[in-house]
Amino acid sequence: MAAAVDSFSERGYHATTTRDIATAAGMSPAALYVHFPSKAAVLAAISRNGHEQALALVEAAAAGAGDPPARMRVLVAEMAAWHATRHQIARIVQYEINALPDADYATVADLRVRTERVVRALIAEGVAGGHFDCDARTAARAVLSLCVDIARWYTEGSKPGPEQLGARYATLALAMLGHRGA
Repeated sequence: MAAAVDSFSERGYHATTTRDIATAAGMSPAALYVHFPSKAAVLAAISRNGHEQALALVEAAAAGAGDPPARMRVLVAEMAAWHATRHQIARIVQYEINALPDADYATVADLRVRTERVVRALIAEGVAGGHFDCDARTAARAVLSLCVDIARWYTEGSKPGPEQLGARYATLALAMLGHRGA
């Protein structure tokens, strides 16, 4: 899967062949088929794994300690840092989703919906408690888009680093949510 991430990241999903992936992994193309029945199956595994990691991160932050602004700060900081640290994987799972076969697309789409629901519920809790002044549905999509887009432009040499970028994005997100203390 690591070889596929490198290959997809370098060439894009459609321009990558199974031979490219197998060569990068130090195996024959036939050996690749022992592990995955197709290039699409490799993409599906990468995409599912990446979305599961993001969902787990969001769920943990939302269930953490503190009031909604404190939990949102952690959620955005960690989600932004994840997309920066794992920018190659994140770019693939976010921007190659339309290449997935229908069943795999449905699985990943469900993970995305679940992630958005967690973020929306945390924002709604903050609105109900007087911490935020925004529309929870729109704001949840905006917060997630802010974090996801990092994968589009972030590289190894980007500044600031993932943690500092995450902290800055968390402050921006709280202001966007109408948090007075932001």
